[in-house]
Amino acid sequence: MNYGRIMNHPILGEWSSERIGISFRLDDQEYEAFDGETIAAALLAHGIRTLRYHEDTGTPRGFYCNIGHCFECRVTVDGIDGQRACLTPLKNGMDIRTGRTLPSPLKKGAHLP
Repeated sequence: MNYGRIMNHPILGEWSSERIGISFRLDDQEYEAFDGETIAAALLAHGIRTLRYHEDTGTPRGFYCNIGHCFECRVTVDGIDGQRACLTPLKNGMDIRTGRTLPSPLKKGAHLP
């Protein structure tokens, strides 16, 4: 289940083989990941880069800062819009939706995740 993951890092060492595998759904397709890793880490490992489209221009958006400072990686998780993939840990059976043009998180009345 290593896909695009770095399995042996020169500083961090070797990837633990004791991690628990889970499954999740992304846009009606089943994927595998490791329990507790972020949605972003799992999607990047599977080569998925586009998560949504810009609310004004319609251009593809994906991962930018990957540390929770921006809002580029927003997805819909179990029916809740605007969840940041880089901060949200995966759980077995999660349903994640991408591709939607989501409302700006900074416009008046918008719900901040």
